[in-house]
Amino acid sequence: MGRSSEHSPDRRAFFLASFAFLSSTACSSDARSADSTASGGGKRREPGMVRLVDFSDSGKRIGIVATEKVIKSDEEWKRQLTPEQFAVTRKKGTEPAFTGKYYKLHDKGLYRCVCCGNALFSSDTKFESGTGWPSFWAPIAKENVTEETDTSFGMMRTEALCSKCDAHLGHVFPDGPMPTGQRYCMNSASLQFVKSEAPK
Repeated sequence: MGRSSEHSPDRRAFFLASFAFLSSTACSSDARSADSTASGGGKRREPGMVRLVDFSDSGKRIGIVATEKVIKSDEEWKRQLTPEQFAVTRKKGTEPAFTGKYYKLHDKGLYRCVCCGNALFSSDTKFESGTGWPSFWAPIAKENVTEETDTSFGMMRTEALCSKCDAHLGHVFPDGPMPTGQRYCMNSASLQFVKSEAPK
């Protein structure tokens, strides 16, 4: 009895480390292969109204708004986005770990969708996951981020999308810190950071 309880923390640490490794590996699908998978598959997005929580650039909640979903053709998105942003947000690619501009950013502010400006995350929920991607334990408002099941690459994952324009943001894993226990593993290429101004 004493011996097994003595070794259980080591075993638990091993399993947790293995799970974290597999999660980060799943998050790091190569953008080129994601390009080929997503360009033909995926749901066709339909126009319509969507309810979101609006925020000022300072992070202040303004209130719930009903707005038209943003639908554009690939050509329109290509004119608006960089090639990397287009590959990630519109074709479900993934930037390589430790290369995105926000993974180690510690400034206070708001992360908006690079495609449509929808408020997605606050620096208040950002944490160091060690995976090489910006990670958050919750979106700024549950209405603003949609979650869907992603079965690409033979894996079952939870995909995070912008609720306003359906931009691919990244994936959600159940190995984050409390209070949610979730890790929103996001691509910097999907985000636009707006720094909070220091109070005058």
